[in-house]
Amino acid sequence: MRIKKAILTGGGHATRLRPITSLINKHLIPLANKPMIFHAIEKVVEAGVEEIFINTNPGETELQKYVGDGGHWGVKITFFEQTGGPQGIAHVVNEAKKFIGDDPFIFYLSDNIILGSIKEMTDEFNKNNFDCMLALSKVPDPNRFGVPYFDEAGKLIDVVEKPQNPPNDFAVTGIYLYGPKVFFNAFEKIEKSARGEYEISSIHSHFLKNNFKVGYREVTGWWKDTGQANDLLLANRLLLERMEASEFPNHGSIDKSADISGKVHVGIGSQIKAGVKIIGPVMIAENCILENCEIGPNVTIGSGGELRNCKMKDSIMLENSVVDADIKITDSILGKGVSVIKKPGQEAEGHKMIIGDKTIIEI
Repeated sequence: MRIKKAILTGGGHATRLRPITSLINKHLIPLANKPMIFHAIEKVVEAGVEEIFINTNPGETELQKYVGDGGHWGVKITFFEQTGGPQGIAHVVNEAKKFIGDDPFIFYLSDNIILGSIKEMTDEFNKNNFDCMLALSKVPDPNRFGVPYFDEAGKLIDVVEKPQNPPNDFAVTGIYLYGPKVFFNAFEKIEKSARGEYEISSIHSHFLKNNFKVGYREVTGWWKDTGQANDLLLANRLLLERMEASEFPNHGSIDKSADISGKVHVGIGSQIKAGVKIIGPVMIAENCILENCEIGPNVTIGSGGELRNCKMKDSIMLENSVVDADIKITDSILGKGVSVIKKPGQEAEGHKMIIGDKTIIEI
C-alpha cells in the first residue's frame, strides 16, 4: 500500500534557538532563504505524499499563513493543535489519529534537514511490507538521540532514547515510516518516560520486542537535526552549496561596478549599488539594498534587508534587518528587524545594545 499521508511537526518552543525563536516559529527560520518546513514538505511530496498534517502550538497563526493549504506543492495541508501541552513526539502522532485512520504514513520532524531523497526509503518500505522503517545516520553525539541496538549478528533488536553509553554511533533520525494501524495500537501500550513524555523510541522498542517487521536504512548524503544555531548555519551552507546555478536567478538591479562571483540570487526590487563585492553562494531576497559592502560566501539575506559598509559571511539574516557599520560578521544569525548601526557623529564612548534573552555577542 503506497504511502500518501504524512505528519509534519510545526510546534514546540525551540528554547535552544532563542532569542531567534522568541518571535518566530522555529520551522519558519529560513535555510537557503526558504522556511525550514518547506524543505520537509518538498521531501515528502517528492516521495509521493498527497495529504500532509502539521501540528501547531495552541493559538499559532504564522505557520498557517506562510505554508497555506498546500496548493503550492499540489497537495492538501491540514493543521491541528497539539492538545494538553508538550507530551513527546509520539503524542504528536497520536493526536493525528483521526486524520491518518488505517492508512500507512510518514512522520517527519520538520527540523531535520537532509540533502538526499527519501523516495528510495519509501520504495523499500512498500516493497518489503514493513510495519515500520527507520532512517539512521552516524553522528558524533548519539546520546542526544534515540539509538538503535543490534545483536551480534547485526540484527536490530531495540531502540533506546538518549542512552548514557551508546553502543554505537548511529542515531535514529526524525524520519519514520509506519504501516496501517500499527502505530496507534502501540501507543496504547506504552507509558510516559521519566521526563514525562511519550517517547517515539518506546514505540519502536515495542515493535522490536513484539516481533513486528522493522526495517532501517542509513541516510545517504547528509542529515542534521537543526536544534542549535551552529546546526542551522551548517545546514544553510550545505543547502546553498548543493543548489544548482539555475536556482540563483538575478531579478534586481546591479551596479556595473559591483564585483559578483559564484552563484548569487538577487530578488525582485533589490539593489546592488556601488562598492559591493559578493562571493557566492549567496541568496538575497526581495527589496534589499547593498552598498559598499562585501558579502559571502554562504550568506542568505531576508526581504527588506540593508547592508552598508560591512562584511558578512557564513550567516543568516532575516527580513527587515539593517547592518550599517564598519564590522565583519561571520557565523551569525540575525533575527527580524535587527539593527547593527554606527553611532552618528563622533566616535562612540561605548556600544549601545538592546539585547534579548539568550543572545550571544562576541566582540
